[in-house]
Amino acid sequence: MKLNLKIPIVIFDLETTGTNIQQDRIIEIAMIKLMPNGERLEKYNLVNPGMPIPPDSTAIHGITNEKVAGQP
Repeated sequence: MKLNLKIPIVIFDLETTGTNIQQDRIIEIAMIKLMPNGERLEKYNLVNPGMPIPPDSTAIHGITNEKVAGQP
């Protein structure tokens, strides 16, 4: 599907340690910017949540404690 864009559009995605907004934390921030000329820019940053990532969450997004250990 081709989008007929007049201005760029940015799509954000977050991966987290779970779905409880009171206790769970962000572990990845992703951004895709679609340009009117069809160009696509992507950025992904891992974040150390400061808490263990539950195995059930890792099973969904594949991000492990080891992957985020040295991240900000």
